[in-house]
Amino acid sequence: MNLKKVIASSVALSGTIAATGIAANADTIVVQNGDTLSKLAHEHNTTVDEIVNVNKLSNRDLIFVGDKLEINDTDGKTTTAAQTATTTTNNQQTATALAQQAAPVQQQATQPAVTSSVAGGDAAAKEWIAQRESGGSYSAANGQYIGRYQLSASYLNGDYSPANQERVADQYVASRYGSWSNAQAFWQSHGWY
Repeated sequence: MNLKKVIASSVALSGTIAATGIAANADTIVVQNGDTLSKLAHEHNTTVDEIVNVNKLSNRDLIFVGDKLEINDTDGKTTTAAQTATTTTNNQQTATALAQQAAPVQQQATQPAVTSSVAGGDAAAKEWIAQRESGGSYSAANGQYIGRYQLSASYLNGDYSPANQERVADQYVASRYGSWSNAQAFWQSHGWY
């Protein structure tokens, strides 16, 4: 019998995998708000290309909160329980820092709901894109992209209010695609809009 299988079975049966520090060269992580492939690659001692290849990502610029990604350590090191605890602590500190940075945006998100002039099929397409881009959150932030429609901070000119996000998103889509339905079709074929 293969020695690795015997060790893995013993560890799994006793439930002591974390306590013994035995781990594989791959971790599965869940994408959190603010994560980017370059940030994850840096934290897990690997490269963006490796993450893209292992997970067969079609668009290296598009990951979603809640996605599960397999991360391989390209240095060939195994992840010990202590390293995992350190990474978890670092991730919690990073999440806290990101939450503090996004605080003004979150406060603005509590404003009354904003109405849009978009109706019908375009309204459904607009909501579909908002859900894919940010989970519908006006306070979502991922690198340089901000808000419900994950627009570049430069488009929003520092005004992250829901009303401005709606107005700028409508202008952006009208000038680039002509309609939200066209933007949705482009998103479905390219993975972004």
